[in-house]
Amino acid sequence: MPEKLKLVSWRDFLYIALPSLLLAAAAFWVAAQFIKPAPPDRLLVSTGGEAGAYLRFAARYKDVLARYGVELVALPSAGATENLKRLRDPEFEVDAGFIQGGTARPVEDDGLVALGDFYHEPLWVFYREAALRGADKLLDLKGKRVAVGGAGSGTQYLALELLAANGVDAGNTKLIEAGGMGLVDSLQKGEVDAVFAVGPTQSALIWTLLYTPGVRLMNLTHAEAYARRFPHLAHLVLPRGAIDLVEDIPPQDVQLVSPMATLLVREDTHPALIDLLMQAAAEVHGEPGVFQKPGEFPRAGHNAFPLSKEAERYYKSGKPFLQRYLPFWAATLIDRMVVMVVPLLAVLIPLFKFAPQIYGWRVRSRIYRRYGELKFLENEVNENPAAHSRAEWLAKLDRIEADASHIRTPLTFSDMLYTLRGHIDLVRDMIQRRTPG
Repeated sequence: MPEKLKLVSWRDFLYIALPSLLLAAAAFWVAAQFIKPAPPDRLLVSTGGEAGAYLRFAARYKDVLARYGVELVALPSAGATENLKRLRDPEFEVDAGFIQGGTARPVEDDGLVALGDFYHEPLWVFYREAALRGADKLLDLKGKRVAVGGAGSGTQYLALELLAANGVDAGNTKLIEAGGMGLVDSLQKGEVDAVFAVGPTQSALIWTLLYTPGVRLMNLTHAEAYARRFPHLAHLVLPRGAIDLVEDIPPQDVQLVSPMATLLVREDTHPALIDLLMQAAAEVHGEPGVFQKPGEFPRAGHNAFPLSKEAERYYKSGKPFLQRYLPFWAATLIDRMVVMVVPLLAVLIPLFKFAPQIYGWRVRSRIYRRYGELKFLENEVNENPAAHSRAEWLAKLDRIEADASHIRTPLTFSDMLYTLRGHIDLVRDMIQRRTPG
């Protein structure tokens, strides 16, 4: 074995191996610039008030994400407007936030993307029957005491938008910034005449008001007109008895308008976490409801914000391929490693193919160089045998033979070396014949 190793030219090996290693390292470095870090084990979501649906849905998302080892942390807020403000504030630590459709528009370089339409978020207008008997238009609220939702909430944004369309404002009506479960007591005590609330039927505030004696849900006669005038609104009908057949709630079909609820995420949110959010949304919002069929939500929709690439892929292909068959941690690990492996293979496969050829070319080139020297010597002898004595000619030939004997050649090329030595012997015979002793 030591004798065989001597036949290997370590200089040739370094000339081939070192550039190959440098090229592989460069490919590794380039690939590393595109690989995403491991997904964090915590996701921060800006939600809403304690009585709102955002916080309730976040709790259900938390249960789904916990199955994959990710902790969802809900950050209560005043509502959609404050959530948007948090997402746009680089100093505020948050990954995602619930947004009410129509309350925001994208701005340049805000770095926010939407995950689609998650569910209908109807606007509910409740009023004291004693103060507004039979009211069916927002114009009927003019001159009354109206709770329009808390500051920073999507409820207030939508309430003021629709009231302004009816000529109702703070100049002719007492608009009260208030939201949450306290509105139930305010209505019962006669402190307010009407309240605006936005959310699904499962919201604690809405569910409680639907059952509160002396409180009625306004049937918006102009619901279709609002839907035509404001593109972010849809016209919905709450069927008679849809809430409670026994109590006959509501006692008649009620026309409502509804924006869509969505989830905005920052563009730098880890793709794997967005995939988990989409899976959670499908599980939570895909159930049948008063205003939706099974599997109707989530959907791509027509949000003002651009759709996330991960959400777009989910709507087209469903759950990521690897996560269908592997645990979440394994799927994300393989997904990240593919980014590294593909460019490395693109470099290493050609290297493995051409490096031996280049090495062989270097070994053969040394043998061919001696062949060139031998051929040159043979031509000199043929053209002018008397130019040197036989001893001088043979000395030149011996130097070529000595160089050839020191060529380090792998066993694969031994035949070429032995052939060279045979040709050296032929030239030696020619010198002895052609030159005088």
